[in-house]
Amino acid sequence: MKHPDDRPVDERDLHAYVDGELDASRRLQVEAWLAGHPGDAARVHDYRHIRERLHRRFDPVLAESPPESVAAPGARPGVPARRAAVAALMLVSAALGWWSRGPAEAPVQADLVQPAAFAHRVYSTDLRRPVEIPAGERVSLDRWISQRMHTELQAPDLSRQGLRLIGGRLLPSTDRMAAQFMYEDGDGQRVTVYVRRIAGGDGSREFHYREQGDLHVLYWLDGGMGYAIIGSRPVAGLLDVAGAVRARLTATEHAP
Repeated sequence: MKHPDDRPVDERDLHAYVDGELDASRRLQVEAWLAGHPGDAARVHDYRHIRERLHRRFDPVLAESPPESVAAPGARPGVPARRAAVAALMLVSAALGWWSRGPAEAPVQADLVQPAAFAHRVYSTDLRRPVEIPAGERVSLDRWISQRMHTELQAPDLSRQGLRLIGGRLLPSTDRMAAQFMYEDGDGQRVTVYVRRIAGGDGSREFHYREQGDLHVLYWLDGGMGYAIIGSRPVAGLLDVAGAVRARLTATEHAP
C-alpha cells in the first residue's frame, strides 16, 4: 500500500491507528489513505469492533481480585465459580494476545494458512460431496481421522456457536496429512476447521489472523499442531468459534 507521498502505509500503520499509537502527522496520512481506500477502511472498522468486543467481554474479569485458589499457594481447589474465574483469566490472556497479530513465519503461512484457506474454498462450495465422511457417521469419522493423523482428534461440537457439523475429510498438505471438519450455520454459510502437524511458532497458543482473499483465517499453534478456523463471515463472528474449537480440541488431545 502506498500513500500519495510515497510513504508506505502498511498493516502495522492500520493497527497502530486503531490503537491510537500514531503521532498527529502519521494519523492524518493514514486517514487520507483510508478515505480513498474503502476496503482498508472497512478492515479498520472490523478491527475496532473486535477490540471493543474483547474489552467488553474480558475487562470485568481483569478488574476482579484473583480467586483465593490462585492467590494462596497450596490452597484447596475452590468452588466451581472460582474455577470458572481461573479459566476466564486464562482466556483473557489468550484473547488479548490474539489482538497483537504477530506476523506469521513463512513456513506457517505456507503450510497452514494458505492450504487451509484453499481447502475451504474448494470443498465448502461443493454442494454434492463437501465431505468424505458425513456427520451421521461421527464415530467412524473421529476414529479414521485420529488413526491417520496419529493423534486423538474429535470433530468439535459447535452447536452453541450456531454451527451444525456436516462431516470431515483427510487432505494432503505439503509433507503432512491434514484434517478438515466442515460446519454450516442457519444461513447456509460454511466454516471449516483445519488441523495438521506443523513445525515453528512460539508455542504460546495465541490467536493470529490472516486474510486470504475474501476469507478470514484465525489460527494458532500448540504442541506441534497447527489449527485454523476459516470462513467468510466477519472475523468477529469467528472469534467465539475459534475459542470453542481450541478449548475442545485441547481437552481431547490432553485427555488421559
